[in-house]
Amino acid sequence: MRRPKTREPSAQSRQVEAGASDGEGGGDTEMTQQETAPGPAPSKKIKPPKECFLIQPKETNEDATKTRKRKKKKITDILARSEPKPGTPEDLQKLMKGYYSSSRSVIELEELTLPDSCFLKANDLTHSLSSYLKEVCPKWVKLRKNHSEKKSVLMLIICGSAIRALELIRSMTAFKGDSKVIKLFAKHIKVQEQVKLLEKRVVHLGVGTPGRIKELIKQGGLHLNPLKFLIFDWNWRDQKLRRMMDIPEIRKEVFELLEMGVLSLCKTESLKLGLF
Repeated sequence: MRRPKTREPSAQSRQVEAGASDGEGGGDTEMTQQETAPGPAPSKKIKPPKECFLIQPKETNEDATKTRKRKKKKITDILARSEPKPGTPEDLQKLMKGYYSSSRSVIELEELTLPDSCFLKANDLTHSLSSYLKEVCPKWVKLRKNHSEKKSVLMLIICGSAIRALELIRSMTAFKGDSKVIKLFAKHIKVQEQVKLLEKRVVHLGVGTPGRIKELIKQGGLHLNPLKFLIFDWNWRDQKLRRMMDIPEIRKEVFELLEMGVLSLCKTESLKLGLF
């Protein structure tokens, strides 16, 4: 039996099949590329940085007390160990300009400057009060005998307290001799009592505080014209190591007293200032 002859595919049909097969393969390639192409990476949430706070230990009452005690002790130690320096006329001039600098003009401050001739020799810290007064007032006995005016004194010694005034009166025994001394402070003594004492008798020496002396001048119980010497208890220190002029209240009263006629007497050279 004859086998049937198989027809060979024509060239046209082969091209069609080849195109179809190519089309199917290309689609698969594109699909594969689409499947394997990496997508965008998911964005990670960035946490904000945490703030760090340093907690300081709380200061206890005991620590604060220790700190205060240390500071107080340190200041006291410095004052106690510092060598005492005697006061000078320049110290008084500087204090005076510093006190009035906020309320006076430059010209007015210059007018407050006192000539060197109105100052006595300052205490060099080697003198007692009697020895210092004998040195700066060698003619005291003659002045005392010639003084006969009431409601006045020849010498005023200004200090910071009533207790200190009593100490000074006791320490000037060798100098005063027969001189009449009056206490010019407020403790246990009324102003009117002091006014009566000054009216009754002649007084040569007055020792007291600037506040009471200022009050006596205001009330007319004490006149300054016969005054020859004004001595400041400048270098003495109290239990807190403060000098008289280191205390604001006393410093204020001293400068107010100086303006009540003392400065004008100094400029005429009828009154001498001393720093003991």
